[in-house]
Amino acid sequence: MVALWALVVRLPLPWGIGVSALTIIVLGALGEMFREGGADLGLMAAFGGLTLGAVASRHAVNAQEATRRAEAANAVLAERSHIAREIHDILAHSLSAQIVHLEGARLLLSRDGDRVQALDRVERAGNLARSGLEETRRALATLRGEIPEPKEAIAELAEEFSVGTGRPCDVRVTGVPRELSPQAGLAVVRTAQEALTNVRKHAPGARVHVVLAYLDGAVELEVIDSGGTEEVLELDGGGYGLVGMRERAELIDGTLETGPKGKGFRVSLRVPA
Repeated sequence: MVALWALVVRLPLPWGIGVSALTIIVLGALGEMFREGGADLGLMAAFGGLTLGAVASRHAVNAQEATRRAEAANAVLAERSHIAREIHDILAHSLSAQIVHLEGARLLLSRDGDRVQALDRVERAGNLARSGLEETRRALATLRGEIPEPKEAIAELAEEFSVGTGRPCDVRVTGVPRELSPQAGLAVVRTAQEALTNVRKHAPGARVHVVLAYLDGAVELEVIDSGGTEEVLELDGGGYGLVGMRERAELIDGTLETGPKGKGFRVSLRVPA
């Protein structure tokens, strides 16, 4: 009987119920045939109850284990997505700008253009490579949990943009700056970085205006460019930038709005804080 019970509780739930019911029927029939007074209803009920309870308990444990495995898989996927966004933001910001300057230098030299301007382009690309290396180090620190302060980080990004493009990038901060959660601070900084990267790639020659507003219960970031005034270079890219910005916002119950603004483009992020 013990061996049969051990077998039943290891069967799939439908089979366990079926075998348990069949066993109870057989016990009843044998009791009627050989036991004085008929079948032992107490034994039958006890066997059935214990068996079904054990089967249900085992399957509940299996369901909990499956849930834990699914949660672990989702956590791994979320971490991979986080790292993918960080890698994209690091490389796209520095490498795309370097490509713009190096391609500009190539065009100047191929058209017998001003070699001084070509040299300036190459020097800017070199500066961007160095700043990209520093940004990589900062991003690695971010992955370790060291989140930059948005106000200071955006000021650095604006200065880097102006040095790299020769165009102004004005930054205005409104409200009373305060410490943000790591997720909110990172979303603000990376969105500003990606928005400026997009201006470099898609609106060369544009002026940029950045507003960081500390509001009651939220922080808003707005990046608006004036529209490009120079030839747009054809750069390969998978378009992950806007997707990454939107993912960052949605992960912390924020919102991201993008679209044309006058002759330029507007990126607006709002996150709880």
